[in-house]
Amino acid sequence: MSRRLRVRQAQTVLPFGVGAVFDIQGESFVATGIGDWPRQRQEVVSPRLASRLGASGFYAAPPAPDDRFDHQDAAGAPYIRFPSWLFCGSCRRMARWRVADEKPGVPPSCSGCSPLRRLTPMRFVQICAGGHLGDVDWWFWAHSRLDPAARQACTTRERLRFDVSERATGLEALSVTCLARGCGASRDLLDVLGTHGMRCSGRNPWQRLGEAADCIRPVQIVQRTAGNVYYPVVSSALDIPEAEGATGVDAVGWDELLAERVRASDLWIPLCKEAGTARGLLYRDLIKEDTGADDALLDALLAEETGSPVPPGPIASAGRPGASGETGDGGGDNPVVPDMSREEWAAFMAPTPPATRDFAVRATGLGLDGERAEPWAGLRKRVGRIVLADRLREVRALQGFRRVSPNETFVPADTKRQLRWLPAVEVFGEGVFLTLDEEALRSWEQDERVVRRVSGMSEDLSRSFQADRLAAVTGATLSPRFVLLHTLAHLLIRQLSFESGYATASLRERVYARPEHDQFGVLVYTAAGDAEGTLGGLVQQGEPPQLAETLLRMTEAAAWCSADPLCAEHTGQGFDNLNRAACHACTLLPETSCETGNALLDRTLVVGGGQVPGYLEPIVTAARAAAAAAAGE
Repeated sequence: MSRRLRVRQAQTVLPFGVGAVFDIQGESFVATGIGDWPRQRQEVVSPRLASRLGASGFYAAPPAPDDRFDHQDAAGAPYIRFPSWLFCGSCRRMARWRVADEKPGVPPSCSGCSPLRRLTPMRFVQICAGGHLGDVDWWFWAHSRLDPAARQACTTRERLRFDVSERATGLEALSVTCLARGCGASRDLLDVLGTHGMRCSGRNPWQRLGEAADCIRPVQIVQRTAGNVYYPVVSSALDIPEAEGATGVDAVGWDELLAERVRASDLWIPLCKEAGTARGLLYRDLIKEDTGADDALLDALLAEETGSPVPPGPIASAGRPGASGETGDGGGDNPVVPDMSREEWAAFMAPTPPATRDFAVRATGLGLDGERAEPWAGLRKRVGRIVLADRLREVRALQGFRRVSPNETFVPADTKRQLRWLPAVEVFGEGVFLTLDEEALRSWEQDERVVRRVSGMSEDLSRSFQADRLAAVTGATLSPRFVLLHTLAHLLIRQLSFESGYATASLRERVYARPEHDQFGVLVYTAAGDAEGTLGGLVQQGEPPQLAETLLRMTEAAAWCSADPLCAEHTGQGFDNLNRAACHACTLLPETSCETGNALLDRTLVVGGGQVPGYLEPIVTAARAAAAAAAGE
């Protein structure tokens, strides 16, 4: 029964990073805090990201050798068995599995069955908004229908059986029964999901008893693979030349006059003294209002002035529980959510893109210069700069996680709060960067029908539980260009998956659409965590004239969805109604490919419909006319 369970190095950051529940081969584990990581870890260098996150550095878990040469005691990111309550599929007895019961290479088995039967983890766990995770108190559940006196009469707490009834279906058919002599208390699992007055343990499974907090948050019982068990906080940055040895204003070409206005403000010195506090947030807002500076500029100037990175206050933390330093049960400070787009945008838009070993890019075009026939001429007028990235390096760092909701208490990757480094992984790949025509984009996004369409999405976003998280990507306000470019990136990824040889889940997006930074482009790239690069299929598709043909086919495909007219006429779908004309049949991607988790998408803004002009609608119209003319000849 010896077996090997593996987690790839890239997976130790996402999706199976610290705090995540990991199911494999019928067993279930949880990743422990980085305080338990081995000393033989691998350094990951990214000064720009480290400065923005306030980290001393990054380290990756030691990579495992291949199947032929690894050994059982090799160092790696630690995982422990969770939940600890298991049951036997044969005799149905439950067992509380402990670390002392573990045998290397051998899964848990039932001691009461012959031949040995493997034990299965219980399906349900308990979580709280304080970021804690624990086993369900199954003894209490079995006795919860008894009065307190009868409950206290049963003193045997670990003799339980997980029964299945043939007379019922669903959760009603499952029940937990106490096997203590003279007890026999039992309760089915019909209403197990939700809150039931159980107490929170105040810690996560890998934390010691002495690390438990006095948590009074209500406990929720959920399935161990439920989406609200784990919300990782991951930041990433491309390795661009400007990041090397450059911090502060000059590294990204900010307006020095604007920087001087900030420094001349009467509130600048008070802000330097109160940075990161509730009063500091107020000073930031007043300085931004008086000078027109943005958060990225203030962050860089503060780092330059104080000599240490300063969290970019209001973008990620305003209006969230714990934003002013209050964290409920002491579960950790709010994470820094930096905007890394400005330097990357400047690197891609440079007249002569800089090049390093890990940032090899070259400008190209659609190959449509001088083209007058439609729809090619129209496509040339609406697409701007094309840059091919033959090699990219991206660093992804895990800051921590939340449970129950994305805006609840943040738990850092080091639950002991003693380490300043963060777990990270470096990945290499290739990509295609493209921009829209700036003049055509400005004209389109000023159309009242477009503004009205996006304002409805903005209102839904302001009411969403994801508002704070998404604001870190969209900026302070949701702009029409963000929804347009974000949807365009999704449509392009779906089309490229047919033509480049990469699966959809292998492609990722980076949307550069902040009006305050004058951004209007997207990067579609592939980054593989287990290889020194990729095969060049994506860059090949970006060469002229392939990219122009891909864009035309993408636009024609986006004009029709198999769920139309329902999809095209939808006034709100997805989580919190944050999408409009976007569904799995036409626009949505695997969530690992999307910066916003498949939110803030609207195909109508790309191809038009419902009296709303689409940015590429003239291309669709011209392509249909050309096809009709060709068919009539």
